Amino acid sequence: MDLRELEAIKRLKYQYLRCLDQKRWEEIATCFTEDATCSYSGGRYAFSGRAAIVDFLRKAMGAPSFHSSHRVHHPEIDFTSPTSAVGVWALEDVVIETRAQITIRGAAWYRDEYVKQDGVWRIRSTGYERTYEEHESRKDRPGLRLTASAWEKVD
Repeated sequence: MDLRELEAIKRLKYQYLRCLDQKRWEEIATCFTEDATCSYSGGRYAFSGRAAIVDFLRKAMGAPSFHSSHRVHHPEIDFTSPTSAVGVWALEDVVIETRAQITIRGAAWYRDEYVKQDGVWRIRSTGYERTYEEHESRKDRPGLRLTASAWEKVD
């Protein structure tokens, strides 16, 4: 195994999550193959094709009231050929939706397939299945307020 290839796949996954949290839709598109598939939340949200995946992410997470933080760790990446690999990642995420006044916290296991095209690793398939997810009303916590946001003006 070439450690440079392993690191390139890790960087790809990190880029995907950074773009997700920073709402960088054009850049996140470069993470996927054109024929990529996704299956989020155990298949509740499944799409085929890079354009359909990015469109879903933009609509689901693009509002200024949607704040997210996705962190992955404990990668288990196996090469299936010099140009393909599979990976499992632990996910921990937090979403604050100010318009809906909820906070969502959860954990999951991502399962990915990667392919190297024209010398660049891309995601061919991604998805996760939750180990848990919890929702908390922000209305029930009167002292809780968002004090900084890259997407909306806060007091």
